[in-house]
Amino acid sequence: MNENPKRGDTLLKNSALYQEFLAEREEILRHKWIESEKLGHDIGFEKALLDWIVRHRSTWRSNRHPSNSTRSSNVSLSH
Repeated sequence: MNENPKRGDTLLKNSALYQEFLAEREEILRHKWIESEKLGHDIGFEKALLDWIVRHRSTWRSNRHPSNSTRSSNVSLSH
């Protein structure tokens, strides 16, 4: 395989999945900062990640992709 590594990096960085990862990571880091400020000490990434997933992830995703929640609720089960 002689695929150009720079081309692969560009494809990755332009992919929707990678963009979604970056947006989610940014939200987790924001949550880490806010919660650390509230407590007066750094809570660490892992604690912030788990807390954000439990408390905010589903709402964040619904607000980020409102058409997905509409689409899934409009699926007909009848034939």
